Amino acid sequence: MDSLPIGDYALLSDCRSAALVSRAGSVDWLCCPRFDAPAVFARILDADGGHFAISPAGDFQASRAYVDQTMALETTFRTGAGTVVLTDAMAMGRDDRGHGLGAGSPGVLMRQLRCTEGKLDVDVTYAPRPEYGLIYPILEAVTGGIATRGGASRLLLSAPAGFQVAEATATARLHLVAGQTVGFALQHGQLSEPPLAAWDAGEIADRLEDTLEGWRSWSALHQSYEGPWRELVLHSGRVLQALTFQPTGAIVAAPTTSLPETIGGERNWDYRYTWVRDASLTMDALWVAACPHEAGKFFGFLADTAASQLRHGADLQIMFGVGGEHDLSERELPHLAGWRDSQPVRVGNGAWDQRQLDVYGELLSAAQRLAEQLGDLDPVTQQFLAAAADTAASRWKEKDQGIWEIRGEPQDFLYSKLMCWVALDRAIALAPQLGAADRTGGWAAARDEIRAAILDRGWNERAGAFTQAFDSEDLDASSLMLAITGFLPGDDPRMKATVDAIAARLTDNRGLVYRYLAHDGLAGEEGTFLLCTFWLAQAQALAGEPDQATATFERAVAAINDVGLLAEEVDPGSAEMIGNFPQAFSHIGLINAAWAIDQARERAARRGPAAAPTVVR
Repeated sequence: MDSLPIGDYALLSDCRSAALVSRAGSVDWLCCPRFDAPAVFARILDADGGHFAISPAGDFQASRAYVDQTMALETTFRTGAGTVVLTDAMAMGRDDRGHGLGAGSPGVLMRQLRCTEGKLDVDVTYAPRPEYGLIYPILEAVTGGIATRGGASRLLLSAPAGFQVAEATATARLHLVAGQTVGFALQHGQLSEPPLAAWDAGEIADRLEDTLEGWRSWSALHQSYEGPWRELVLHSGRVLQALTFQPTGAIVAAPTTSLPETIGGERNWDYRYTWVRDASLTMDALWVAACPHEAGKFFGFLADTAASQLRHGADLQIMFGVGGEHDLSERELPHLAGWRDSQPVRVGNGAWDQRQLDVYGELLSAAQRLAEQLGDLDPVTQQFLAAAADTAASRWKEKDQGIWEIRGEPQDFLYSKLMCWVALDRAIALAPQLGAADRTGGWAAARDEIRAAILDRGWNERAGAFTQAFDSEDLDASSLMLAITGFLPGDDPRMKATVDAIAARLTDNRGLVYRYLAHDGLAGEEGTFLLCTFWLAQAQALAGEPDQATATFERAVAAINDVGLLAEEVDPGSAEMIGNFPQAFSHIGLINAAWAIDQARERAARRGPAAAPTVVR
């Protein structure tokens, strides 16, 4: 089987783990009980990686959409003889509502078929391959379904009778007529736990409806954005919620590993972890797209996980496991071919012990934005955030690997210096809440020193722009953040020159933006980066150019798939999405750019000043 396009997939989530289901009804990726657990289905990375497919026999046409205000997917299959609707969702806990969405998730993938017209045959193939395809399990027919034996976990597929088992794969052909409904529920458990009990059709239907109501209650409670591209913004907010690990408040960068940045290349990374940067920016974006009620939980998670590092003088680790794990050592899975033969397939992420000084800025920027939601901070969180500001003040002159996690020699990256400035600027505003009013003098002095250094060494006359690193001529899209963070007004001449330089010299023939073009120590080239394209739109809006910003925004969202999901990058040749999917960064960029354009239009209508708020709202 050839690898399907990445954009062919839709996301399912129970706010603990995730699945990807193809347009043709095949679940080709499922990790449970956590986002970073070994995959049960991994066909997206190898033809023999395991899958769970449901589709009509013979020729059919398929269309799909998420059920309104939810992350449950409806796929409608039409044949010459009849129509069947497949509803897929990951079960929430009974009566999980609003802020408690995902609190009781049982770790169950639910699939329900409803024949709505005529009659037709449906083929079902169930081929679990636990531990990323290493295990070919024993499948056994039991009362109410099919049990799986082999490896360290249990699987039980609740299913109608009639399956045939051969070589670790169960298949069935179901004949459905109008009005008939069939349900499936795939449960996961550990060998040390009691045996799993099958769900009957009534329970599957009941739990599916309960899950839909849970998502709707979350959307109704959290989402009130009324600006342009409203549906895209609100849907992006739900995607970010779907990438949240409810037990801790951690937010994964993406639910997949090793979907490549270069087709056939080595830029294949595991994104199923929580980056301090990405998660902080997610909380910031949710301020627009959804009520970030869970902000306190997220900052508490970071304080509990990382506070001891700063207290002992270490750098803040840039990323953690969703349960707070520190060691994310990287290894390869050579038995998997990779998406379109893009090897190696990796689990873990070797960037976990890199120095990236920008994380202090994103962390404190999100804390300052969400100050009202955070309320009175506990002493550990107060000390953690104040220590982050102290670390930015003391270490901003040091070299690091930068936001793009360059796997080469450390440099004086402009973005890292900028975000140290942001850390101190926001810490000063937060000082009363942090119980740190006595530190503001030192923080202000360091902030002013950083500003002078950026203006002196970050601007390059030959490039006619702010550049990737001090004393460099290389362009980098992250310099757009000078305006987005409020370091410079959007209409500052140097800022506008930088925006124009990036638009002219750091884009492909479709107008999508590369992160950078400088050599980064890895073989091959990558695609254009959707977050950076949204940054360009946001910066253009802050410069008082809403029409240009709108055009840039529309070029970026043209990459979106039929169910509103974005990967990390776009391949310059084929224009298809590449990279891990769906990508939190891309949906963060969409939300913030839409908001900035809305604000720019309002300012233009009022004929007011072009200066913009410090971030997005």
